Amino acid sequence: MKKAGALASALRSSGAAVAALKPTEPDKTSDPLFISEPGQPSRVGTKPITVHYPEIVRRQLKALAGEQGRDVADMVAEGLNLLFAKYRKPEIAPRKLNK
Repeated sequence: MKKAGALASALRSSGAAVAALKPTEPDKTSDPLFISEPGQPSRVGTKPITVHYPEIVRRQLKALAGEQGRDVADMVAEGLNLLFAKYRKPEIAPRKLNK
């Protein structure tokens, strides 16, 4: 059995009762590395693509998306599909249909 720590010894010497803790199964719900379900249903089956550009590129892309009434992800999908077409690959980046 594990030795009592300094705090437990001090409590015992003061006359306080010290309860022994039994080892328990780790609480997976509070573990940040344990994910029981995906966070957003729209992200199931997808992987992030991260790229780094100067801030001005990001601002221009966001402004263009706003001017077009679309979101940035849809604008990026359009750009990827144009790139795929240029290199004669299937245009497979999913796009949202404007309503």
